[in-house]
Amino acid sequence: MSEMKKAPGLGGDQYIPFDQRTGDKSVVYFTRDLSAEGLKKLYERVNEHIDGKVAIKLHTGEQHGPNIIPREWVKNLVDTDLPGATIVETNTYYEGDRYTTEQHLETLKVNGWTFCPVDITDSTGTTMLPVKGGKWFTEMSVGKTLPTYDSLVVLTHFKGHTMGGFGGSNKNIGIGCADGRIGKAMIHTAVGSDDMWSIAEEELMERIAESTKATVDHFGEKITFVNVMRNMSVDCDCAGCTAEKVVTPNVGILASRDIAALDQACVDLIWALSPEDGDALRERITTRHGLRQLAYMKELGMGNDRYTLIDTDHGDAEIQPANAVEGVVPFVELPETAIRRAQALAAMAESEQ
Repeated sequence: MSEMKKAPGLGGDQYIPFDQRTGDKSVVYFTRDLSAEGLKKLYERVNEHIDGKVAIKLHTGEQHGPNIIPREWVKNLVDTDLPGATIVETNTYYEGDRYTTEQHLETLKVNGWTFCPVDITDSTGTTMLPVKGGKWFTEMSVGKTLPTYDSLVVLTHFKGHTMGGFGGSNKNIGIGCADGRIGKAMIHTAVGSDDMWSIAEEELMERIAESTKATVDHFGEKITFVNVMRNMSVDCDCAGCTAEKVVTPNVGILASRDIAALDQACVDLIWALSPEDGDALRERITTRHGLRQLAYMKELGMGNDRYTLIDTDHGDAEIQPANAVEGVVPFVELPETAIRRAQALAAMAESEQ
């Protein structure tokens, strides 16, 4: 870590409207088609440099987690577009269903991630990747096998997050590629603190982004990003069945080769929702100062906060966030999801007795 005097930036609780941003624009693709075919369609718009030994960074979830990206969608993508690809994960910093490699392997089976190889990249050790231009770090500890892949597909369930405000592609890589003991501690815990979650708000957002930058820089052109805006609880998939029930409507799938533009576009779509539909997630993002993720990615040169939003459902027309969320319907939890949640919570309660 850098020894220079450091202080986090400000403004993580302040949303900046599009017309107040400056700089270049990137392209972000959008579809309302929340299905295996919709995911495949969006991925194929941003996959031009994905080749060789391919890793898919995916949050595979705690046991029986109700909100993760459906396994059948990912299986279809692997079968049709990414044969031979490997899902990559790391163990968690907190004690739960994925704390140790043995627990993690069992959770993968329970959640159905058995149709392709899954590499818990820190199960055999760690390695350091450089952080170029970082404030908090000069290097970040990641799973040992992550650099052995040629390309990385970042497939993210966009949702809220207890500490980060929201979890997009930045959180998926920044926390999800950092190894479970060293890297995640570097991000979450102040040196010498007894509180493992002692770093929060703007400083936490900056540390996450610097961790992400290490992985993004490592893969260079051979990385791409897809965010799925479905089942968006204000809590992360790390909460599993204990996550707050979803109240935000499903929106669609977005993809870009610019990580900053993609996460910014997803946040803009949340801000374009009506108060009834969007207030819960907006409150979670602002109270955790999560918007600092976006500003700091731009400051680090990781991408743009301006973009052209392309509606792939209507002839690649250029649209605004308000057009993308027009006509969304209130979220309704599927009966089978509610049943699985209730069963999992009952099993958890029984195990604690």
